[in-house]
Amino acid sequence: MQCGWPLLGPLQWIRYVNKQVKVKVGQDEEFCGWLLTVDPVSASLVLVTFREEGRASVQVVMGHAVGEVEVLHEADEDTAERLRASFLPRRTCELDVEELRKRRRSVQSWLEKNWVPVVEEGEDLRVAGVLTVTAPYGPENCSSTNQITLDRIQKLIQSLKH
Repeated sequence: MQCGWPLLGPLQWIRYVNKQVKVKVGQDEEFCGWLLTVDPVSASLVLVTFREEGRASVQVVMGHAVGEVEVLHEADEDTAERLRASFLPRRTCELDVEELRKRRRSVQSWLEKNWVPVVEEGEDLRVAGVLTVTAPYGPENCSSTNQITLDRIQKLIQSLKH
């Protein structure tokens, strides 16, 4: 059992991740679930509860309201994998290596045609030095800390007909 949750800090919070916990809030309120992550700024906990049909529900417990956190169970490999995969996009189809190469070339060519600087970095595409496009090279496979660039490149890739 742990008190003073917000004062613990990230190095202590990480010990609770991927564990089933009971969180006490106030005098008589409790929340249970698998701890997915803790927000490092607010100390808020993200709890996941698995439902039927592979669905999961998510609950956020605000860090300032946490009174105590108690570990109930350690996650086994299956549960840990379910937690990792809970928020990843579902793969609708698997593409072979040649199809991925073809898509990468197509996206690279499309970006170059639209005067966007792009270079290959291994299997990824690096755009303007601030954005990365990973396989299978769709708009949802773009990542960048520059939100404006991210939005524009995603729209540009979305306009490309594979």
